[in-house]
Amino acid sequence: MCHSCTLKSCKKGSSMDHSSGEDTDISESEIEEYGEKSYEDLKSGSHSLKISDVAYTCPYCPKKRKRDFLYKELVQHASGVGSCSSNKRTAREKANHLGLAKYLETDAAVAADSSKPDTEPDSQTDPLADHDRDEMFVWPWIGIVVNIPTEFKDGRNVGESGSKLRDQLTRRGFNPTRVRPLWNYQGHSGTALVEFNKDWSGFGNAMAYEKAYEADHHGKKDWKVNHCKNSDLYAWIARADDYKAINIIGENLRKVGDLRTISDIMEEEARKTNKLVSNLTNVIEVKKLHLKEMADKFKETSQSLKQLVEEKDKLHQAYNEEIRKIQSSARDHFQKIFNDHEKLKLQLESQKKELELRGRELEKREAKNESDRKKLSEDLEQNATLNTSLSAAAEEQRKVDEKVLKLAEEQKRQKEDLHKRIIQLEKQLDAKQAVELEIEQLRGSLNVMKHIEDEGDQEVLKKVDTLLKSLREKEEEYDGLEALNQTLIVKERNSNDELQDARKELVNGLKELPRVGPIGVKRMGELDNRPFHEAMKRSYNESEADERATELCSLWEEYLRDPGWHPIKVVMVNGKPENVIDDEDEKLKDLKKNYGEEVCKAVTAALMEVNDYNPSGRYIISELWNYAVNKKATLEEGVTVLLNMWKKKRGSD
Repeated sequence: MCHSCTLKSCKKGSSMDHSSGEDTDISESEIEEYGEKSYEDLKSGSHSLKISDVAYTCPYCPKKRKRDFLYKELVQHASGVGSCSSNKRTAREKANHLGLAKYLETDAAVAADSSKPDTEPDSQTDPLADHDRDEMFVWPWIGIVVNIPTEFKDGRNVGESGSKLRDQLTRRGFNPTRVRPLWNYQGHSGTALVEFNKDWSGFGNAMAYEKAYEADHHGKKDWKVNHCKNSDLYAWIARADDYKAINIIGENLRKVGDLRTISDIMEEEARKTNKLVSNLTNVIEVKKLHLKEMADKFKETSQSLKQLVEEKDKLHQAYNEEIRKIQSSARDHFQKIFNDHEKLKLQLESQKKELELRGRELEKREAKNESDRKKLSEDLEQNATLNTSLSAAAEEQRKVDEKVLKLAEEQKRQKEDLHKRIIQLEKQLDAKQAVELEIEQLRGSLNVMKHIEDEGDQEVLKKVDTLLKSLREKEEEYDGLEALNQTLIVKERNSNDELQDARKELVNGLKELPRVGPIGVKRMGELDNRPFHEAMKRSYNESEADERATELCSLWEEYLRDPGWHPIKVVMVNGKPENVIDDEDEKLKDLKKNYGEEVCKAVTAALMEVNDYNPSGRYIISELWNYAVNKKATLEEGVTVLLNMWKKKRGSD
């Protein structure tokens, strides 16, 4: 029995209720008629739509997971299912939803406006809410345009360009990414594929595009009915039947896309999102470990620095203590010298008083007798001579006291100067240190002995002469060492200048000659282009590989000359700092990933050469090089190569 007969028998008085009538479907031509019946049922109150003041439910989707809708969402849901062309929806479901849409737009609109909340929901609703998630679409989202006007010109059909049609659709708000006209052997086929973005916003634009043409009665169904009756454009979204069609549209759809359900796409996006979250979680964990390592290194360095500061403070304190001891010893020594001079001065004063007393006694005895007078005269003369000597001695003592004071100040200043020169003396030669220290000791001993010697002390005079003689010998030895040292320094500087000039001339000479043997001239910091050519040959033909290798090599030469790019870090190896390549540098990681290990090694080798030989200027310099041992060649090796070349040339002549 056909669907139309079933529906007629139900209308003629059958006692079956609504639920039993849903066991049989209706035909596509009866959808509108059955939709009116559903509309009348809803008006009579046979179904309840409202759940609360703002929530509604669809009475025809009992198995749908999301049963609660806002008013606008329910209108969109009913309209979408009613106009849906998917085979997943039966004709009865489409008719019921069309009746529900009509009821919501006419009878329930006033009630919905009165119960509408103060805050309107977001205007951009979910584009998937009104669509069956198991419906098959061509993905990426592609629309179809047919009945494009064409004309026969120059032996083939021509029509509008895709860019012009794309601009028209963009102005209507559909935002396509590309419109691609379809061509066959006759030229323009009058059809085109409209491509949209791959995301859900692109799907929303595609659905709006289809609904807009359906609202103008220029959708897929209208095209089937009015095929070739007018010149208007007809458009719809590509689905499974279009994809499988045996025509030019189906052929091109199968080339550019495949059939996917919305559920499949959502699951794939969920998998990609989970994978991205997992990768980001792993990266975060690695960063946390790296941060912890850096914190531990910082803590270790801080502790080491703290210990060094404490040791420095201890050394500084010990040094200050030693200086205080030296200054205290010097003060005690000078105080002792002053005390000794005071004692000598008191003794001289006492002797002078005794002599004066004796002079007065002699004057009293003058009147005794002539002999006593003569004797007294002689004693007076002796006393006068002695007084003169004592006065001269007192004057000399006063001068000595002044000299001693000056000497104390001078020695104090010399002590301070000597302390300042200690650090400089430690850097000089051992022999020179010994001579200078011995000279200073002799001078100090001589100055002290000069001021404390007594008149007539022959032993002290001999010691002074010996010290003077030794001092002169040490000074002559020191002057000889100093002159020899300066002479050697001048000769060494001149020799180094001559060797550097000779090395430069040798490099300039060998640069113009072909290399024979392991000794030659190497351009330090020059990038080896052979690995670049090998890497490009794996992906391109010979000529294109050479061109692309040259471009890539030139790009990395610019990177090497850029002072702002410095992928070199300093690490401690066996307690000594060394420069190494930073493996975490993004440019080097991308280079290694895209072009291989050998290309990355060539770049890092040139980078280390630039850093060793010319880190400030970062330009290429020439160097005499021993390729056999891969290190800098000596001047002797370079001269030997030059002599061998000269001998060969002379022998050939």
